[in-house]
Amino acid sequence: MKASDVKKGNVVEHEGTVYQVRDIERSSPTARGGNVTFRFTLYSIPGGRKFDLSLRADDDLKEMDLVRRPANFSYMDGEAFVFMDAEDYTQYMLDAALVGDNAGYIVESVEGYYVQLIDDAPVGLQVPTSVTLTVVDTAPELKGASATKRTKPAKLDTGIEIQVPEYITNDEKVWVNTLTGEFAGRAS
Repeated sequence: MKASDVKKGNVVEHEGTVYQVRDIERSSPTARGGNVTFRFTLYSIPGGRKFDLSLRADDDLKEMDLVRRPANFSYMDGEAFVFMDAEDYTQYMLDAALVGDNAGYIVESVEGYYVQLIDDAPVGLQVPTSVTLTVVDTAPELKGASATKRTKPAKLDTGIEIQVPEYITNDEKVWVNTLTGEFAGRAS
């Protein structure tokens, strides 16, 4: 595929590494006969490392087929997370390095997870934009605390720690935004 045909969201291979295209900047030269160049902001799959690449319009990039399969978390197998395909019950083993920082957002019986596959091999995990987690350890509420929006650290049942408002107590369920890692409200 020519660099000029690449769109945001495409998955491409460059020098043996697979990347997803997040942003494209097109620059046209002012001099006659100059080449149009494209600057791509790419993120590696797996790993999510940022990589900037500049190509001329007629340079080639190999497009890869990335398949997203809805899946549910089943169990831990040592360090690996086992997800089951929601449609055909295929099991996918995702190692801790592949899951990365998303490990703190993996909860049983929650829908909205997608295993990303290239040639039937898992290469990434997409988590829901928010999940409900339980507070397992936080300081008690201060009596007579002012009505200011002060926060305190809270450890959640998956092992991650976030800042929560002072009124949140142990054993409460809270929504966590998985994009920012921040408290998003009380859950019922």
